[in-house]
Amino acid sequence: MTHRHYLETDAARLEYRLLRQMHSTGPTLVLLHEGLGSLELWKDFPAQLAEACAAPVLAYSRQGYGRSSPVPLPRSLDYLGVDGPDELARVLDGLGLGQVVLVGHSDGASIALAYAARQDPRVRGVVVLAPHVDVEPVSVEGVRRTVRAYARGDLRERLHAYHGDNLDGAFRGWSETWLNPAFAAWNLYPELPRIQVPLLAIQGQEDEFATPAQLETIAREVTGPCRTVLLEHCRHFPQNQARPRVLALIAEFLATLPR
Repeated sequence: MTHRHYLETDAARLEYRLLRQMHSTGPTLVLLHEGLGSLELWKDFPAQLAEACAAPVLAYSRQGYGRSSPVPLPRSLDYLGVDGPDELARVLDGLGLGQVVLVGHSDGASIALAYAARQDPRVRGVVVLAPHVDVEPVSVEGVRRTVRAYARGDLRERLHAYHGDNLDGAFRGWSETWLNPAFAAWNLYPELPRIQVPLLAIQGQEDEFATPAQLETIAREVTGPCRTVLLEHCRHFPQNQARPRVLALIAEFLATLPR
């Protein structure tokens, strides 16, 4: 099935799409979008991922994004380490999913890492694209640039098509949190050693929101098998800017997971 559905949880109504082709096997790949993302902003990546990996793929809009329920502002400074993983647990439970592999991008990558640290036995592995495990100066400057683009109106106009009435809440919830001076102390350092499942971490060498120190910290701190890949000529969206390579890397990673 390829059309949009809605999941009613005790906290919100979340839009989702589950791609399950006839030849799909293995764990469901659960996509976790970035800080300004949504179900629709993945565009054709879920379908291509499902085809490349012959696996079911779930994508959903977190609360406050896309056509999901609005989220109260301000966001908690723990929205990546607590709120996002709590919501993910409700999604896995609500849809009755069994074994899964989490595939997160940017903010969604942080949520995937935080959830993997909970050691839910349903999680077979984790793939993170442009992950954040702490706040770097380049991250804050990237958010400031995005705020300026939003104020000019061009970015706002493009994002409105995907978020509708959620737009201002989605943008403010992300930007005001990252620019809050207190958020500079946020990190996933305590969570990383509790990640024991296989992990694939991918980042663009020209990522405008993070440095390769993110990959280095992940590789050093997690206790499970870990592969890191730094892609040349790629910025903050590896799934778009280096898609063939990313699809191949994820398919290779799935093939290495223990049965």
